[in-house]
Amino acid sequence: MSFDPHIDKEYDNRARVPEHPVHIARWQTDAQAYREETVASGQSLLGLSYGPHERQAMDLFGPDARADQGGRGPILLFIHGGYWRGLDRSFFSHLAKGLNAHGVTVAIPSYRLCPAVGIQDIIDDLRSAARALYTRTRRPMAVAGHSAGGHLTACLLGTDWQAYDASLPNNLTTKGYSISGLFDLLPMMQTVMNADFKLDAPEAKCVSPALWTLPASVASHLVMDAVVGGDESDEYFRQSALIADVWGKQGAKVSWSKHPDTNHFTILAPMSEPDSAMTARLVELAQQA
Repeated sequence: MSFDPHIDKEYDNRARVPEHPVHIARWQTDAQAYREETVASGQSLLGLSYGPHERQAMDLFGPDARADQGGRGPILLFIHGGYWRGLDRSFFSHLAKGLNAHGVTVAIPSYRLCPAVGIQDIIDDLRSAARALYTRTRRPMAVAGHSAGGHLTACLLGTDWQAYDASLPNNLTTKGYSISGLFDLLPMMQTVMNADFKLDAPEAKCVSPALWTLPASVASHLVMDAVVGGDESDEYFRQSALIADVWGKQGAKVSWSKHPDTNHFTILAPMSEPDSAMTARLVELAQQA
């Protein structure tokens, strides 16, 4: 597919929200403050490796952060965004705050980035992170993510874990919450970003969870909320509506909704608030995992 300026505009979130540097700077500041707070209180474990690369590491926050197969509370794995090309876990530590207040331990991994690796490699990283978290805790987990992390959330939910690793339970990741996620990556080939993604049609289809046929054993237990900022582009609405439709027809319980008066960056804010509706739903999903 060739470059399409209309499609490129639909996916250019930074141009759509000119004040995005303010939001990203606030994430970084709030995240650093929460890391310092939880390190001081003994409620975090930073830099837990899940692979040989320096970016293959995760931070744990909450009551069971330091427990090694000794905790009992629910767990949520949060996957950051950045269009598979930027950011890392250090920008998002504060998003654990809302769930931690309700006894949910939150794991936030970094992962390798394009163009050094491909999107399939990044999916493999997150599968390795989930496996490492299970090996440590021996408990299934809910999964949530933002933007590219919303895509990776769906990829984990759609994984046949027994086929991936026979030592893992089929219910490792059955409950999820995708925030401004991307599920059909074919349009990415028409954006300037594909210079980094290097996607062709066969690979784009392979890494598009909305185009996957789910194993019956996966679909029958899968629950995912796909939420989108009300001020986001029509393509973002289409993406969430698509996976709700496609996966719903396969037997999964997938819903999608718009959060009014929020854009691609502000939609994340309620996750850090203990009393928000978003946090309440994430706690519910983590408890059901």
